[in-house]
Amino acid sequence: MKKYNIRYFAMIVLMLLASTSCDDYLEENSISSQTTESYYMDENGFEDLVKSTYSLLRNIHQQRDLVFLGTDVFTSKGWNEAGSGAAGGVLNVYDIRFTASNSAVSTLWNLLYKEIGRTNTAISRQGDIVGMDEDLLAIRVGEAKFLRAFCYFYLVQQFGDIPMPLVETTTATREVTKFTATEVYTQIIKDLSEAESVLPTSDNTEYGRATKGAAQFLLARVYLTRGWNYDNSLGGSAADFDKAVEYADKVISAYPLEPEYKNLFPLHAENPLEETFPDQVDKNDEIVFAVQYSDDVLSYDGGNDYHSIFGGSAEDIPGSLGRTSDYNRHAVGNYITTPAMYRLFDPELDNRYKHNFVEAMYALSDVNGFVPNLDDPNTTIDIAKGDTVLYFPPWNNPASDSEKGMDVGGSKPYGVLNVDEIGITEGTPFHRENYKTPLMWKFWQPGIEYDDAMGTLDYVLFRSAETYLIAAEAMVKGASNGNLGDADVYYNKVVDRALGTNAGAEPKCAAAPADLNSLDAVSYRAKGNLDIDMILDERARELMGEYCRWFDLKRTSKLIERTSLMNPWTAAIGQMQEFHNLRPIPQTEIDRSIPSISQNDGY
Repeated sequence: MKKYNIRYFAMIVLMLLASTSCDDYLEENSISSQTTESYYMDENGFEDLVKSTYSLLRNIHQQRDLVFLGTDVFTSKGWNEAGSGAAGGVLNVYDIRFTASNSAVSTLWNLLYKEIGRTNTAISRQGDIVGMDEDLLAIRVGEAKFLRAFCYFYLVQQFGDIPMPLVETTTATREVTKFTATEVYTQIIKDLSEAESVLPTSDNTEYGRATKGAAQFLLARVYLTRGWNYDNSLGGSAADFDKAVEYADKVISAYPLEPEYKNLFPLHAENPLEETFPDQVDKNDEIVFAVQYSDDVLSYDGGNDYHSIFGGSAEDIPGSLGRTSDYNRHAVGNYITTPAMYRLFDPELDNRYKHNFVEAMYALSDVNGFVPNLDDPNTTIDIAKGDTVLYFPPWNNPASDSEKGMDVGGSKPYGVLNVDEIGITEGTPFHRENYKTPLMWKFWQPGIEYDDAMGTLDYVLFRSAETYLIAAEAMVKGASNGNLGDADVYYNKVVDRALGTNAGAEPKCAAAPADLNSLDAVSYRAKGNLDIDMILDERARELMGEYCRWFDLKRTSKLIERTSLMNPWTAAIGQMQEFHNLRPIPQTEIDRSIPSISQNDGY
């Protein structure tokens, strides 16, 4: 009877539902009828459109494989296995696996064109905006032109001849036309020149927006790059180097150097036990343009992860507290500083070495009865909280065998790894991780929760220190002297800032950075001997990790030479060829275009 009643009741309900219109019980209300046509028509809508062009800069600059890897500054872990069959990462080895299907290539390509699509929409719709002050409208269009030029500059350096849409895409199409690199550079300079003419200075606009100084900085970079005229394909000439100096001088006059290098980046103590968690400040007079991040929970976007992508880990050392924020979690194997990179610094005089690299690691808790050498289990030591447990000596003062740790038969109650041993040494009780590498802490922000990877500080893209080196490089290539003097003057300004109270001294780097056994040293102060390799060395010291290294090497035709010499993977089994100065056009782009656009040579 109960089953019958249930079935009967269900039948009655179904009959009632069938006899009732959906409209009787489901009333649809349009929450918003806004479309792009109706919203992007007044000041509020247009402001939101232009603001949206900035947010993608975060995504673009977190796609860094094509800028960091396969260079002389950064590599991937495990190069000691290169001679025993390990294939290595394709972006360091440059072998036949580097194809048009590479995900790093397609992801960066798609993000840059997505950003270009947004900027094109803003530029195309400027004539339809009502009720907006004409001067303010011109400024916002100038911002969009700056960002469009910025994206095309990345694209043309990476890929050469590329599609170059300049108007809003309103209908789906598979028709794609390639433009020559010469045409792309002409458009980039046009956009930037128009942006420079209307954009305000930094003190007359909202912080974080493109400014007159940002356009001038990028013009300096663009003219320098076009002047080199890679493969005679950019339309460059010697006059471009003079323009690079002209725009570099404009930036230098408006953005003074910060007296202390470390103040440009997150402040931190090398010993976590001495951390004071200082207030971190994003803004600095030297900074021209940066990717913005926020600690506002209402607008949080995932945050800046640059603090966690360089170097090894800290959980494998004695006295570790495990997964805590003291050293945080570093994405092991992402971007490892090449051994040669350490040898480009004067460890004693150059303050950048002290800020960028962790020279010692410390026990964060007591460890009693620690066995330092597994071959001698009866010998133990007590490690106190705060004791050094792992030390990385400077390249120019390596530890002798007797000065190494007890784990390898030395006398020290801590592990010691010389520069020629990092990345290739088997684990020991002082560093259980095989092939240990030091931490690179240039962007380390203390106090971030373990594995959070969500820093709140901005990521600097342009700062005036680079314009000193742009000017110096242009002068080495034949440009006339700048407002400050000759190339040596501009170059040494950056070196002397790094020396601090030792300004004027003779900092020395390894004469042969790739020869890890050589202690021969040479000054890196310019004294009438400045050349492109010295400038590239200084750019590496000053700008490591700042999203420009692959571009620097490609621009100066030094990519193959320096990477093959200083990147351990490339040196061991690399197959770099001239065509690797351009990336493959993504296969997805070729497949969806009609007619299919041509692939770059070699791929």
